[in-house]
This record gives sequence, C-alpha cells and structure tokens, in this order.
Amino acid sequence: MKVAIIGANGQLGIDLCHAFRQSGHEVQELNHSTLDITDGRAVMDVLGALKPELVINTAAMHNVDACEADPARSFAVNGIGARNLALASNAYAFRLCHVSTDYVFDGAKGAPYLESDAPRPLNVYGNTKLSGEFFIRSIAQRYWIVRISGLYGKNLCRAKGGLHFVALMLKLARERDEIRVVNDEFVSPTFTEDVAKQILHMASLQQNGIYHATSQGSCSWYEFAEAIFSLTNTRIKLTPAAPGEFPAKVPRPKYSVLENAALQSAGLDQMPHWQDGLRRYLGLAS
Repeated sequence: MKVAIIGANGQLGIDLCHAFRQSGHEVQELNHSTLDITDGRAVMDVLGALKPELVINTAAMHNVDACEADPARSFAVNGIGARNLALASNAYAFRLCHVSTDYVFDGAKGAPYLESDAPRPLNVYGNTKLSGEFFIRSIAQRYWIVRISGLYGKNLCRAKGGLHFVALMLKLARERDEIRVVNDEFVSPTFTEDVAKQILHMASLQQNGIYHATSQGSCSWYEFAEAIFSLTNTRIKLTPAAPGEFPAKVPRPKYSVLENAALQSAGLDQMPHWQDGLRRYLGLAS
C-alpha cells in the first residue's frame, strides 16, 4: 500500500514510517518543509501528485501554551489543516487517518472517556483539535480519527524542547536531590511505538469513526514518575506536589484517561498496559 505520513519527522511520525516500512508498505514522508497543511492549494497539489492510498496526519500545533497565545495560528493548523486534508481525501479517493488528542475532554467525568462521550475542551489547543475532528467527520468520505494521550517515545518531541515526561524526569533526577510531581492529574502514558503499531494494525480499516488508542490502565503523573525511577534504579527523593503548587498558565484536564472501546468492539485493540510500554521504552523488555 502507498502511504503518505504527514509530520514524518515528528515523535510519532518517525515510528509510523518505520512500522509501515517494516511491513512492506511504500512510505512517502512529508513534513512542514515539503507540505504546509494550512495551504489548501499545496495540499491538493502535493497529494494529487503522490497519489497515496492512505494518508496519516500527525502534523499539529500541540504546544498548549503556544496555542493559547496564538489561537488563529492554532486553528489554521489544527482546524483548517484538517479540513484541507479532508477535501483532498475526497478529491483523490484516499483514506485519511487523523491523529487527535485526549484534550478534547475536560476531565470532569473522572472515569475513562469513551468515543461516544461528548467533548468539552478547556483550552485553545483542545478546541482547535476538536474543530479538526469535526471538519473531517463532516467532509471526508473515508476516514478514521485516532485520539491519543500521554505520548512519549524515543524520538525528539520538538514542541516540548525535545523532552517528554520520561526524559524530563530522568534529566531532573541527574540535576536535583528532590523532585515534586503532581499526584492529582491522571493519564494513560502511551509509548509512540505502540501507537504506530496500532495504527498499522488498523491500516485496512474501512469503517469511518473515532477510535481511542492509548495504553491500558492509568496512573497519576506522580505514579508514572515513581515507576520510571523504580525501573531505572534511580535514587531520588520523589514527593507529591501540593494541590495548586504548580499552577498552569492554561487550564488542562485533571483526568484524561481514554478507553479504547471502539477498537475493542472491532476486535482491533492491541494496545499493551502502560507499564509494559514503559519497560520496552527503557530497554527492559522485548
């Protein structure tokens, strides 16, 4: 299958390229230097020339603070960019896989979110990603949307200065005697390689819809840090932060755990437990 991956040089995009190539697919890598998804004409021209059968879009403006500071740019990338891809999908008859986020929810449910739960974003990032979902659902004839959460991987996360949570914790442990981490925010930490393999497993999916694809189980950020230090035998004083100790500039959901209900219903869910993903990221399991 001919697959075009947008955001191919990103944290998830690199793993997607590897997973699809390893399975014998022809992969066409696209990044911002070769395709700006906010430019509708360029989207039509580039994808029209490549003629892919499947397009996977990982491109997004996902620095939450930057989105809040520049909502117009955030909407252009996360909303209009998705619209442009949906229009091209119809024009050239390719299937579109669009990567979205747990931040479409407000966290008030306090239980794992299903694909059928009503979204209620708390910030510009979540709202613009949700707008992208709606553009795709209302325009594209052949699509699936994959929501992910708590992502980390072996490749650089450029929007976060190259550091995801695992890398940041290990860096701080080398620099400090004590680390304080919030214990009242919950997530399903998810290894990028697992998401890439899950999307590959869905490659022939013909059913339109939204699919959650996160690791099984959940933990607080404090519990995640505790597991990181335990598995790496890192000696550090780790303590829970007091509520409100690290006030965020932008509101974020306190509980953003997703349940892979649609994948399970389709018999396609192969996401492992988050602890298993962490062990493999750290090179402690095959």
